[in-house]
Amino acid sequence: MASDPEDDGVEEAALARHPREQTALFGHAAAEQAFVDGIREGRLHHAWLVGGPRGIGKATLAYRVARALLAGGGRDGLAVDPDHRAARQVAALSHPNLAVLSLEMLEKRRASIPVDAVRRALSLFSTKAADAGYRVCIVDSAEDLNVASANALLKLVEEPPERSVFLIVSHAPGRVLATIRSRCRKLLLEPLGEADLRAAIGSLGPPWSETEEGALADAIAFADGSVRRALELLDEDKAAVVRQTTALLDSLPGLDPKRVLAFAESLGRKGAEDSYRLVVDLVLRWASERLREGAALGPARLAPLVEACEKVGRSAREVEVYNLDKRPFVLATFGDLAEAVRRTA
Repeated sequence: MASDPEDDGVEEAALARHPREQTALFGHAAAEQAFVDGIREGRLHHAWLVGGPRGIGKATLAYRVARALLAGGGRDGLAVDPDHRAARQVAALSHPNLAVLSLEMLEKRRASIPVDAVRRALSLFSTKAADAGYRVCIVDSAEDLNVASANALLKLVEEPPERSVFLIVSHAPGRVLATIRSRCRKLLLEPLGEADLRAAIGSLGPPWSETEEGALADAIAFADGSVRRALELLDEDKAAVVRQTTALLDSLPGLDPKRVLAFAESLGRKGAEDSYRLVVDLVLRWASERLREGAALGPARLAPLVEACEKVGRSAREVEVYNLDKRPFVLATFGDLAEAVRRTA
């Protein structure tokens, strides 16, 4: 009915299973129960903001809710037989009562979901549901809406038609338009624990389920509870990036300029965008851990590291937004971190 949703877990090519096709949900039992209670008691809220880090199952939960509602179930749980007609239609994005808003299936590559795409998708709500059931809209993700498209969505969220449900996935709920946030019931999903990560990866079948234990343990350790990140780290090239980044961070405040330069050159090459993002995440995680470990030192002592961390986040966003050369950013980042570590020692 609309755009193909962003894969809120792992790239479809890697998973070979999009969240709309994933019938199992790992973790998030409390969030699932919130929907079940609302359905069972006949008081299901019309708009939900499902927030949390990337790759932990937000879109998977949204599609799970949609399948249950469109199949006429949900009172005893959200599970729906994959062979059920509604489940097959949701997987094929062909259900007449489902609208999906995402960048992934727009005909032309866009920086944001345009307002005309929102209006086309939401035309579903101008008529009655095909079987007098629910009409469901999944937004994946809210960060891809621009001001105009967010306001177009807001109009329906403010005055929802009867038996309409909006499931809005967000990686940063605090940045969602305040007027949309205020009309949503908020569910903040937590990163997955080790057992759930292992179960989720094992459910994908070969080659993921056949991963050597040492590699799997290392990937989970750095995954921050994200299936997407864990699968990325099971890729040997990504694992090498993790090792290189970790080695450089562990060497601070000492740095080998040639080694840092070579690392920056590798991240500046075409096609290294995913590795670059991984490095940014690893650096910010490392800085956060250092701040937690040094909490007893007090704010004044930790100020240089806080400033360096804020600069990294700000500069990383500018590199992405303006498509800047990544090499100067990498060099400056490790230089700034080295200086911050020296000043906080």
